[in-house]
Amino acid sequence: MAGATDHLIIPSMAKTRTYFVCRQCGAMHTKWMGKCTDCDAWDSLEQTFSAADTHRPKVLSAGATALIDTDLPALPVSQIPDMQVPRIATGLVEFDRVIGGGVVPGAAILLGGDPGIGKSTLLLQVGQHLAAQSLRVLYVSSEESAPQTGLRAGRLGASSDNLFIYAQTNVDKIGEQVQKLRPHLCIVDSVQMIYQESNASPPGSVSQLKDCCTNLVYLAKASGTAVCLVGHVTKRGMLAGPKLIEHIVDTVLYFEGDSYHDHRIVRCIKNRFGNTLEVGLFRMTGSGLEVVDDAAALLVQSGAGSAAGSIVTACLQGSRVLPIEIQALTADSALGSARRKATGCDPNRMAMMIAVLEKHSGMRFLDKDVFVNAVGGIKISDPAVDAAVAMAIAGSHARRGLTPGSVVVGEVGLLGEFRPVASLAQRISEICRLGYQHLITGPIHSSADKLAMNSVKGKLSIHICKNIDQALACFS
Repeated sequence: MAGATDHLIIPSMAKTRTYFVCRQCGAMHTKWMGKCTDCDAWDSLEQTFSAADTHRPKVLSAGATALIDTDLPALPVSQIPDMQVPRIATGLVEFDRVIGGGVVPGAAILLGGDPGIGKSTLLLQVGQHLAAQSLRVLYVSSEESAPQTGLRAGRLGASSDNLFIYAQTNVDKIGEQVQKLRPHLCIVDSVQMIYQESNASPPGSVSQLKDCCTNLVYLAKASGTAVCLVGHVTKRGMLAGPKLIEHIVDTVLYFEGDSYHDHRIVRCIKNRFGNTLEVGLFRMTGSGLEVVDDAAALLVQSGAGSAAGSIVTACLQGSRVLPIEIQALTADSALGSARRKATGCDPNRMAMMIAVLEKHSGMRFLDKDVFVNAVGGIKISDPAVDAAVAMAIAGSHARRGLTPGSVVVGEVGLLGEFRPVASLAQRISEICRLGYQHLITGPIHSSADKLAMNSVKGKLSIHICKNIDQALACFS
């Protein structure tokens, strides 16, 4: 009994029962139905075998400090002591930016992405950077053998003795190894391949994913080891498995990119310890991922924004401003029904901008195909790009462009009016830093924005537009 507390203990399961779990939302049902009553998804229920009584795994060892103490009584918020947990900087500046400045001890991070996009490469480099700081990192490979993982690590220059490779698919043995090594970071690549012996479902099933992820999250909270899980994505670009997985982890990251281009984007969609909607930019090379220092050089080419159908805008992504080139193409429809295609921006907002141009600017797109593309592979949700999308479409239709060095920022309403945008002062500062000379935007009401506008007089010419017609008058 001396070393019993040094291991991950999973209580034995009692009588098993059968239920059905929705792959989309994670809802449980006692019988199979064609449609999930919670999320209305068709044919999404999966039969699952599980125990009637499940318990949280006990992962505390002698001398370990739990981040969650379930024995404490309820306390008033004023009496709860502050928890000062220092973050661990990985050394990859863009990755640290996305997760909020560094890895929080005991945090659970989920990283998803398309096959072959570079998820394993990114996390091996993160592990190597931490190992170079004399911090222990455990890399659990459930899809490759240890020699195969070591071969890729050698190509990336990861040769530190503090980086441990462990080829294992059993979640209980992974917990035991974490208890033995006490690493600062445990990387599980990938979570779809690990399993729990007490669960009769196959690896990758909804039940296995739920149980394994829950156990690993409890392991992180109780031991103080940060856990990073690699998840696969479906054909729709969503993380495979029930939404419950995204709910129980602290941070959810998406690794995006095109296999035919060298740039990669890490996007944060959930973060309990930092800002959401942050993005990190990388470039894939033969020796691994490199941090992109200048986003403008990657996303906007020289001369962009002056041709007909090309508009440069300043998009807010989390806490940073990215220059994005919006390109639009209008062409006669040859199929009888006009097509509307948008890449990188919301197709619904693009359709709204087309309707605004038809209603308030007298343009006709009924027999025109309209294509809009956000260059660089960035997915934009910022409403401040409405004016850029509308002017790109109008510019392509009229074959007119803006003066070189122009940037368009503004939200457009259904009445054709320009509306104020958020963080305009930050956008103005970045626009000036990049060397642009002209800014087309809407009304400015914030005192901070007015102060920023006054500070750049002589460097940046700002054109205030009340509606879309005044903006279109800026075409040369």
